[in-house]
Amino acid sequence: MSTEQSTASLQSFFQAGQALTQAYFDFVTRQPSSFSMPADPLWQSMTQLPSLEPFATLQRELAEQHTRLWLSMLQRQPGEVVEPMVKPEAGDRRFSAPEWGETPFYDYLRQAYLLNADYLKKVAEAMPISDGPAKTRMQFLTRLYVDAMAPSNFAATNPEFIKTALETKGESITGGIKNMLADLQKGRISMTDESAFEIGRNIATTPGAVVFENDLIQLIQYTPSTDKVFERPILLVPPCINKYYLMDLQPENSFVRYIVEQGFTVFLISWRSAGEEQGHFTWDDYVAMGPIKALSVVREITGEARPNALGFCIGGPLLCSALAVLKARGEDPVESLTLMTALLDYSEPGEIGALVTEETVAAYDAKIGKGGVMHGRDLSSVFSALRANDLIWQYVVGNYLKGKTPQPFDLLYWNSDSTNLPGPCFTWYVRNTYLTNRLRQPGRLVVLGEKIDLRKITVPAYIMAAREDHLVLWQAAYLSRDILGGPTSFTLAASGHIAGSINPASKNRRNYWVNDSAESLTSDDWVAGASEQKGSWWPHWTEWLGQRSGMQVAPPKQPGNKSYKEIEPAPGRYVKARA
Repeated sequence: MSTEQSTASLQSFFQAGQALTQAYFDFVTRQPSSFSMPADPLWQSMTQLPSLEPFATLQRELAEQHTRLWLSMLQRQPGEVVEPMVKPEAGDRRFSAPEWGETPFYDYLRQAYLLNADYLKKVAEAMPISDGPAKTRMQFLTRLYVDAMAPSNFAATNPEFIKTALETKGESITGGIKNMLADLQKGRISMTDESAFEIGRNIATTPGAVVFENDLIQLIQYTPSTDKVFERPILLVPPCINKYYLMDLQPENSFVRYIVEQGFTVFLISWRSAGEEQGHFTWDDYVAMGPIKALSVVREITGEARPNALGFCIGGPLLCSALAVLKARGEDPVESLTLMTALLDYSEPGEIGALVTEETVAAYDAKIGKGGVMHGRDLSSVFSALRANDLIWQYVVGNYLKGKTPQPFDLLYWNSDSTNLPGPCFTWYVRNTYLTNRLRQPGRLVVLGEKIDLRKITVPAYIMAAREDHLVLWQAAYLSRDILGGPTSFTLAASGHIAGSINPASKNRRNYWVNDSAESLTSDDWVAGASEQKGSWWPHWTEWLGQRSGMQVAPPKQPGNKSYKEIEPAPGRYVKARA
């Protein structure tokens, strides 16, 4: 290639970079209000930024990288398989199939995409935006755009689609169309073979009975499986935005079954998926009809004045709200508190918090804040968008382009089984946590007529977080240690929000970190001094819980008591209802 040709190529790549940047900004400014940016001069002048430093520098670097990539392709011999110049990030499997490297066209396509994707991410990072949440929204939108534009997502630019279609003589295309039509009818992308699971048959099968119900919850008491049980029971409060059986999947990975097998008497709240008749319920209703009522029933059934309690995800702030209300009323409601991947301080909420703006909350307030339903499928779509390659695009490719049926996977079956929330409860929660972070502020919120102060929760607390959690950043979960008023133990599990929490002790996979230092440490100092332990964190927690559960006694002969008789066998009706 001559000097003139190289200069012309460089100029064309530079212009392509400008066009790519412009297309990116056009994408951002076209977003619906739920992902929109503040309407201020900064955003209005964004289309002029590509001509400024450091954006011009980034474009020159992009042009140079494209030039080197193009030259490497020109030098490639027919039939030659070469090491790619540009490689995906660790864990990115979109281009791992050999078909992507067998021909220069597809090899160039994937590497050019990766260059452009990296460039746009750097552009978002370089934006002169001082507002942290606004910048995080920009980075999130950038990733949405980048993920959606991958050549693997389109039939014409995916060699795996072409190969599969040829090998199946077009049957994969027919199957893909059928899968797409079926998913359109369901209103969501299929992530697993849903016919492989049935609640109560091979999932959520730990024996027990529903011993109480109201219009919002069913309370399950699980059947003991040991000769002796601890005298003090434990109440589990799962998130109300999902079905409870994440904690009771198949027998080999059931958190509930494991606790029962360790000799604990276990009660669990099964939240009802809100219909229009529940659309008026507020946060106060969830606190009163959920944890507060459940604790009362547990006390009456067992005779224990101070049960242990655990809150998982949003079940954590719900449970802590209930405990703070009871403390304000002069009660001493529990012996210990466990928080699993839960937030009390929302100052570091991650991408979810960045997507919650005054505009979006006001829009929801106007639409469903006085009554109505926040549909679980809408919440599920937001959560999936946070990990679009894993939870959206791989199924678009597998289900529609390749015509395959997803494999059975209990976690993904649960993930697809969404739960509706009443509008007033949903809008109160996002406004007072993600938007204004009032829950952690003493006396700032009034719940059930009481000014709540989480510092008044002085019982021992076990706080568990997951190191790769993208929904509840572990550093944010760690901040709960500075909010609660009693002694705290912090455990950091490997993996993410779900796999880090539901890590069966029987499989003894992954690891976790502990640090028993009595000093007041920052999260960075804590992890720097933590010791790594092999396997699941479950045994570490049950040992801690056992020390706060009293003596070993004979198990109850039957669930409930004279006032609270068995209504129906577990898992109950509420969890089986589809949103």
